[in-house]
Amino acid sequence: MPQVRAERLIRLDPETVFALSQTTGEFRLKWDPFISAQGFLNGATSAGKGVRTRTVSRLGLVMVSEYVSYSPPKNVGMTMVFGPWFFGNFGGGWRFTADDGGTRAVWKYTFSCRPAWLRPVAERLGAWLLGREINKRIDAFARACEDPGLVAEFRTPRPP
Repeated sequence: MPQVRAERLIRLDPETVFALSQTTGEFRLKWDPFISAQGFLNGATSAGKGVRTRTVSRLGLVMVSEYVSYSPPKNVGMTMVFGPWFFGNFGGGWRFTADDGGTRAVWKYTFSCRPAWLRPVAERLGAWLLGREINKRIDAFARACEDPGLVAEFRTPRPP
């Protein structure tokens, strides 16, 4: 199964980096160039193992995914429950570790494409496209984490 990976060193503590990575709603749109909307399903109000989310990409693709791991501030993993027709399966994992006074963020996506007869070409193309997207996404995330104004806004308590 193809896998794409991106890694960045972020000059911020792992707890804040992890928490910022799990934002939703309007704040998420301030840093995440991939999505146009994202929210929890089935009455959930926060992330956790077994919680499902619905994500709409900026291209209009919809995916419902489920957290299969959630271990703040170290890692989060998700798997696709429902998504674009061309994915046979899709999973993502984001890992955060203390490194050199900051946080090393490593993001991975693993996927397979369908139909089977198109898989060899589709997976090569998918690896290239997803590779570009994961790098754009983690770059935007790293910039957000190192933006003092955005971090201050994130840390400011919000009314319920």
